[in-house]
Amino acid sequence: MADITSCGHAGTLESSDVLIHIEPSQDIEINLISSVEELYGDDIKALVLEVLEKMNIKAVKVDINDKGALDYVIKARLQTAILRALEDGDKPDWSLL
Repeated sequence: MADITSCGHAGTLESSDVLIHIEPSQDIEINLISSVEELYGDDIKALVLEVLEKMNIKAVKVDINDKGALDYVIKARLQTAILRALEDGDKPDWSLL
């Protein structure tokens, strides 16, 4: 299991982008602010959980401020935020992503 030991962020608040901030936590906690939350909120959260599982992250707080980003943008921003928060020895196996 990779441990999140510091904060990491990625993205912007521009249209069609997403700003993701992560920090250490005891459990997985996802906070979503999105203009399309009513339509796609469950899908966005499911995507976040999928990425966390593939990267073997078991405890992290994820704050998402979505401005209409597509799935691949959300995934890339989340992966970047996680990599910025991990210690060098905890980098993921890229073949699994």
